[in-house]
Amino acid sequence: QVQLVESGGGEAQTGGSMRLSCVASGASGRMNLMGWYRDGPGKRRELVARITGENDLTYADSVKGRFTISRDNAENGVALQMNKLTPEDAATYYCYARQKPFGYTYWGRGTQVTVSS
Repeated sequence: QVQLVESGGGEAQTGGSMRLSCVASGASGRMNLMGWYRDGPGKRRELVARITGENDLTYADSVKGRFTISRDNAENGVALQMNKLTPEDAATYYCYARQKPFGYTYWGRGTQVTVSS
């Protein structure tokens, strides 16, 4: 059974940095598509970043130039480096993954990110 385990959430100050990680355990093969969504009170769930099996990258406009998504092939995982954090980045971040581009979507339980001003 595939499980996505996130780590790295917590509290940061405005302008600070944080790194989120997500590892797919129990998968029989490499995850093709991996990425992060976020949502919070009064916010719509938003795609933050994703990376495809061909390493194509997509970012939300709100995080371009500040966040970087990367794969950890050894761990069958993905990381999200978040720099220049603002209070608007505060949310619960959810890792997601698919073994095939249009296959079943697995979700992590979410990790909370708080940004203090």
